[in-house]
Amino acid sequence: MSTSRTIRVTVRGSFDNLSDAQRAELIAAGDRHADILAVEYTEQGHLTYDLAARPFFCFRFAERVDDEREIPKVTARAEAKAAAWMTERGYGFKRITSQTVDMSEIPLGKRGRQRQL
Repeated sequence: MSTSRTIRVTVRGSFDNLSDAQRAELIAAGDRHADILAVEYTEQGHLTYDLAARPFFCFRFAERVDDEREIPKVTARAEAKAAAWMTERGYGFKRITSQTVDMSEIPLGKRGRQRQL
């Protein structure tokens, strides 16, 4: 029996000191990143933002671990990936925060319990 756990990390932050060209570039690409109904948690990270409405962004990451002691490392990697993505593109950012959820700790609803039987 596997003890593998899915860990989801949501990394949030603010864009900072964007040039007019960077802002225009992000707004032009915004259609691919604004649909909060199409949110995914992936190992590479899924980015959402609506820069026309507010200067915030959100990355969503997922990883599998075999030991709960690895969870802080998963969180640190997610924050580093988000920061690297922003830095590689030259986008300023600030106030990076994260929230980590071990999906094995989420209680199943009625339908989930019925599927397990």
